[in-house]
Order: sequence, then C-alpha cells, then structure tokens
Amino acid sequence: MIIPLADRRKLMAFGLREIGRRSYRRTAGLRLALTPFSNAVPDRLIVAPTDLHSVDPFVADEIAQGRFPLAGTLLDTEGRSPFDVDLPTPAFAERLHSFAWLRHIRADRTAEACARARTITATWIAGYGRRPRGIAWRPHVVAERVIAWLSHSTIVLQGAEAGFYRRFMRSLAYQVRYLRRLVRGLPREEARLRIRIALAMASVAMPTRNAYIRREGSRLDRELERQILPDGGHVSRNPRAILDLLLDLLPLRQTYINLGHDIPSKLIPAIDRMYPALRFFRHQDGDLALFNGATSTSASELISVLRYDETAGKPFKSLPHMNYHRLAAGGTVLLIDTGKSLSPELSQRAHAGCLAFEMSAGRHRFIVNSGAPKFAPREYRQLARSTAAHSAVTLNDTSSSRVVRSRVCSTSILAGIEEVEAERWEDAYGNDWLRGIHDGYRRIFGYLHEREIGLSSQGNKIKGRDRLFRPEEAGGPADPVQATARFHVHPAITLSEQDGETVLLVAPDGEAWQFSAPGLPVVIEEDLFFADASGVRPSQQIVIAFSVPDVCDIRWMLRRLE
Repeated sequence: MIIPLADRRKLMAFGLREIGRRSYRRTAGLRLALTPFSNAVPDRLIVAPTDLHSVDPFVADEIAQGRFPLAGTLLDTEGRSPFDVDLPTPAFAERLHSFAWLRHIRADRTAEACARARTITATWIAGYGRRPRGIAWRPHVVAERVIAWLSHSTIVLQGAEAGFYRRFMRSLAYQVRYLRRLVRGLPREEARLRIRIALAMASVAMPTRNAYIRREGSRLDRELERQILPDGGHVSRNPRAILDLLLDLLPLRQTYINLGHDIPSKLIPAIDRMYPALRFFRHQDGDLALFNGATSTSASELISVLRYDETAGKPFKSLPHMNYHRLAAGGTVLLIDTGKSLSPELSQRAHAGCLAFEMSAGRHRFIVNSGAPKFAPREYRQLARSTAAHSAVTLNDTSSSRVVRSRVCSTSILAGIEEVEAERWEDAYGNDWLRGIHDGYRRIFGYLHEREIGLSSQGNKIKGRDRLFRPEEAGGPADPVQATARFHVHPAITLSEQDGETVLLVAPDGEAWQFSAPGLPVVIEEDLFFADASGVRPSQQIVIAFSVPDVCDIRWMLRRLE
C-alpha cells in the first residue's frame, strides 16, 4: 500500500514517540531488576477490595482438576503448576499470568482449592517474580495481576505459612514499584488508566503513609481527566472499555469509603459521567453495541455494575465527544458511529466503522456489526476491524480507514477519514433523523459517503439512504468503482428471501421486520459474527451491491410487521 506523504509523517512522528516509550520501559525494567529489594516491605494487607467480575463454577471445577480453560483454549497440566508446562498461545499466557482466574476460586473456596491457588502463586513468584520481561511483565498484565492479588488475597493467603506470606508481600510490593516506574512511559490508553487504578488500590490496601495515598489518588485524578471524556465515554471510543473500567473503579471507590480515606476528587464525578454513557450503548436485549473493539458482554457483570448506578435516567440522544448518536422510539433503538479515532496512539485497536449502525427492537438485536473476537488468530482480529465487518458501505472492498502495520506502531489507523460531519433533526411528523458524511474514500476514489437514517415516531419504521458523491471542488469524472452496502444480522435472527428486493428478519420470539430496497438487488450472504461469547460464529448478512457512478444513491427501509 502506498502511504501518502502526510500519513508517512504521522507514522514517523508516532514511531519516534513509541520508540522513546519502549526505551523508557526497558530502562525502567532494567533499573528495577538491578535494584535490591528494600527492607520496607509491607508485612500485611489491610483489606481485600471487592471484585465485581462474574464467577464461573465450571472454571473453578476445571482448575481443581488441573485444567485451565483460558483465552478460548483448554490446557491440561496433569497435576503440575501451569507455569511448569508449555503454554499454548500468547493470549493464554496473558490470561494465566494476569491471575484474573483467581476470581473463579471463590465458587469453590475449600482449603484444598486455596492451597492449590497458593502453590501456583508460589511457582510464579519463584519463576517470574524477579524477571521483569516477557509476557508476564507486560504493563496491562502486571496491572491485572496486582488487582487480582489484592482482591483475592483472602484465597491465596488462607492458611498460608509465614514464609509464603512474606514472599507474597515482597513480590506484590516489587510489582507495585515496577508499575510506578513504568506508567510514565505508556501512551494515553486503557492500560495506563488501569495501572493508575492498580496503584491507587495498592496504596489503600497495603500499609503506607497518608501522603502516598493522596499522591496516588491525585495521579489517578489526572489520568481520569485525560481518558474519561466529558460525555462519560473513554478516549478509545470502545463502549466495552466503559464497563471494564467501572468494574475496577467501583471497588476502588468503595475501598476508599470503607477505610475512611478521602476519595480522589475526580473519581466520583468520572463514575457518574460513565454510567449514562454505558446506558447509551445498551441495546434492547441488554447487551452493549459492537463498535471499536467491543466484544461480548457478560450479563452478570453488566448487572453487577448497574446495581450501583445512582444516575438513573433515560440515555442521552448523543455522546458529542465520543461521536455517537442514539435514535430510540417505540422499543426500537438505533446506534450510529459518527466519529473517528482521536489520535494514532488510540487507534491500535480501533475499527474502520464510521457511519456504521446497529439496530435492536423488542428483546433482540437485528442489525449489528461483527464485533471484535476475544481470542482469535491475527487475521480474524484484523478482518473484524475492516469496514466490511460493519453495517456500512465499502468501495472496491476497501476500508474507509486504512490500517498501517509496522513493528513500531503495531497496527494503527494512520490513513483514511479526516473529517466527519453529522446533523440531527426532527421532522414535522416527529420522526428522528440523522445525516452523516465522511471523507474516507475521497483520497483514493474521489467520493464522499453520506448516510441518512430516520426512525419513525412510533419506532416501527426505519428509512435509510446511502449516497456517494464527488465534492464540488473535485475535477473531472472519477473512475468507476464497485460499492457494497452491508447489513450484518445477529446470529439469533432468521433470514428468508421474500423476493429479489425484500428480506424477512424473524427473532426467536416471533418479532419480525422486513428489509427492502426498491429497484435494487438484495442478497443474503454468509457471514461471521466475531463477538459471540462462545467464539467466532457463523451468521448472515444482507448485501446490496451497486456500481458508481451509474448508481450513486440507494434507499432502503426496515419495517416492523404487526
């Protein structure tokens, strides 16, 4: 792929910043490895913060049998510690080294289960506790492990001997010091905020001076200001990031309260802003929309977070800083992406889904994006980021934003959409309308994409229009291109062709919607749904193909059948 000069400059600037950060992280890890342990190691933990993540008794039973079902893979250790055997995948290794699986032991908190968890922890400390390198010491993995060790210390330390208790505390203190040195060299992303949460949690859970607690609280405040937008969204524009962060922020807030410490000044306001944003992305079936890296959501985790929502009210119509819009009426919800990545650093997991939409009605999602797979090969993860994996329009099977791959910048979006315009209005009949335009195809093909969607006041009819047009200042005619409008359908929905222009969508409870595009060929094609809890799952999509400039304007409609 030929990268334009402006994008090459972005790539170079981003690369230089990333090289500097990696150098800082390597130096920080080396300095820590060469620094002898301090004698000032805490002798105990004051509190074990609550964990709001869901617990799976099946996973607890498997671990008791020496089998670890993590990252979509089952590892049978045959009675040995999992750190004494070869691990199947890097994703599995991350989940294992994070110790997040400790939460499932709560479902089988017997003396035997706790002893096994303690043995595994001791093996990790002996094998990895003094080597700050590799997967085990990736920043986000260390942050998760610190939070897990603090939250589930009652499991690991139940019945522990004094020698293990000291080794555990020493290793925990060492990891906290590592995070403190490392965090400054990280980009402004979710992992950096989670590290700040872990450090704040450690400051109140481990004996320390009040000045240290206040300092970590102030640093958390600054990070919350940087990453939580005024509308409550996260700078990544990923709806799932809001839930994941609340799962850590809520226990931290409660720990401050329980111990009588002053709560960081930005913590409660940030949480109060995040709740409306979380509700904004909820569909009629209770699940979250699949934009920009969002994947399947555990219903129990979502419910456990919403239990603490003190800002109850109707979701907003838009999130102006995250750049999403919500149209809702009569039990029907439309969610539309009208934005782009806020920076190259924040685009490493972003999706090319500008002007994509999702639609739910009754108790089901009908039109969705393919979502992001939790654990899948790299080719699936990259496919999920493409425009073709979203309910949007592509030209010549090209994404509206292009992913640039490099050793330094990973897979960042550095080319494509530069400007997005959005307009919202209500017509004389009370119908809600949204029009959006993006320029992602202008540089390559010379066209702008305009999408217009309207939801009737009764919520029983959706009208859509997709238009590809040349900007006024453009020169002569552009070359012909093949355009494709895709409407990805949730796997629970059954599709059937009515005629060449009409498709029937039926939910398991019988609710039916009719999709039609008069004068256009409407085709049902095979598809993949990446965001299922069980993994990648076959599904279907509705496709309208047309040639530009012969056809530049298509209209389609979804209508509820009574």
